[in-house]
Amino acid sequence: MHQTADAAIGMNLLHANQEGASHNQAHFDAWGVTCFNVMSSPGAGKTVLLEKTLAQLRSEIAIAVIEGDMTTELDADRLRQYDVPVIAINTGRACHLDARMVAGGIHRLATDYDPTQFDLVLVENVGNLVCPAEFEVGEHAKVALLSVTEGEDKPLKYPVMFQEADCLLITKTDLVPYLEIDVHRIISHVRQLNPSAAIIPVSARTGEGLETWFNWVKASLRGRA
Repeated sequence: MHQTADAAIGMNLLHANQEGASHNQAHFDAWGVTCFNVMSSPGAGKTVLLEKTLAQLRSEIAIAVIEGDMTTELDADRLRQYDVPVIAINTGRACHLDARMVAGGIHRLATDYDPTQFDLVLVENVGNLVCPAEFEVGEHAKVALLSVTEGEDKPLKYPVMFQEADCLLITKTDLVPYLEIDVHRIISHVRQLNPSAAIIPVSARTGEGLETWFNWVKASLRGRA
């Protein structure tokens, strides 16, 4: 079958990115560090989840954050309040982090700190339900968030994100009583695409599910499971 020029370029970009992601992961492996790629649409709750995670786990495990945003350091500044290393990456017009960008963050981490001191690096990707799932950054696990306010159909409309996720957090569950939403239907749609992902309904406001999430994080650390 004839391949269009655009398709060939896309495949070359993904191939080059995968090589970079493998290089990044080799660094993490050499340091004994686990990396999670945290992805969602804008406003699903990535940053507040990381705030809750840092507040709870920073005394148990050594965590650093690579924070992706298009133009600001607003989220990075929120996470710096938890006294952990936060490397900010501005992507400009790019709608996702790629392996090359994260390699820059890794270099800064290795320059400013002893990377072997960390147990976990959390990469907060740019808010987007499509592109971040296509471009690996060297992570050992992909964590996706879906807010109940986004609707039940999003896993079916944006399948790659949910097919690739190792863990899915269904966020803002405290809003369910005020919405026409069925969390069980969301879970069913995800299971059609991904039978094995951990699925954790959570509310940052009430604390529902957060302990389950913290336990998943600790159990997923390489060498500590």
